[in-house]
Amino acid sequence: MSLDFQGRVAIVTGAGGGLGRQHALALAARGARVLVNDLGGAVDGSGGTVSAAQAVVDEIVAAGGQALANGASVTDFAAVQAMVAQAVDAWGRVDILVNNAGILRDKSFGKMAMEDFRLVVDVHLMGAAHCCKAVWAHMVEQKYGRIVMTTSSTGLYGNFGQANYGAAKLAQVGLMQTLAIEGAKHGIHVNALAPTAATRMTEGLMPEEVLAALKPEAVVPAMLVLAHESAPSRTILCAGAGSFEAAHITLTQGIHIGLAADADEQLAARLAEVTDRANEQVPGSGAAQGTAEVGKAMAVRG
Repeated sequence: MSLDFQGRVAIVTGAGGGLGRQHALALAARGARVLVNDLGGAVDGSGGTVSAAQAVVDEIVAAGGQALANGASVTDFAAVQAMVAQAVDAWGRVDILVNNAGILRDKSFGKMAMEDFRLVVDVHLMGAAHCCKAVWAHMVEQKYGRIVMTTSSTGLYGNFGQANYGAAKLAQVGLMQTLAIEGAKHGIHVNALAPTAATRMTEGLMPEEVLAALKPEAVVPAMLVLAHESAPSRTILCAGAGSFEAAHITLTQGIHIGLAADADEQLAARLAEVTDRANEQVPGSGAAQGTAEVGKAMAVRG
């Protein structure tokens, strides 16, 4: 049985092609009404036309679904607000937001212009923040929402030549963590998807035989799970080539040294104990780190 999205309204950004298009088509095929957003620009973010989004809308409508096209840039908050209003005016609500829009401006950090660093962060991080902010009040009012961030293995683990992209992608995980905490009492679940897929953004980065195995369609099941009413919250799902994993930001058990004059020398000598991953935990919130640290200190004093 496919996951059911009947009656749900979804917004998918960057959905004019590649992975976003597959997301939009899959949601529509399972009953969701979908606002297809795409600036219609090049991979580096230049240019723009609504034709890419409209082509996906035409596909959905031809298959019997309901969809609307939108060409807003996610960097323009006013345009994003108008995009959300477009969906609400047409269908009365917004249940699902898939933050998929993104660009690349790859170059080693030493050669990267700060303008290119800033623009990538603006599209990926601020774009996601704009979209989340624009839907947030609607989701709070209806006591329901599903938000999917698109993070990346580059953000989680790094990749040469993508300092801007990696910083922006890991920042989306940080946004996910706090929004999930704040949204919990309102029935809003927030998760992140780390896809590995062959799209315009990966052309030339991998051998052709590898790209053939990384069809965007193989990532879509993870998005559907994270966008469904049965979705978890604060989960980072990794997906590619039909394989699925979960990533976690963990905290080791660590050690207590105290305020000794030679605390730095002790820490250097015992660093392997600090980084030992045995019995590491996934904190429930940022405050858990401080709680663990104070707990170790109090145990020593006791």
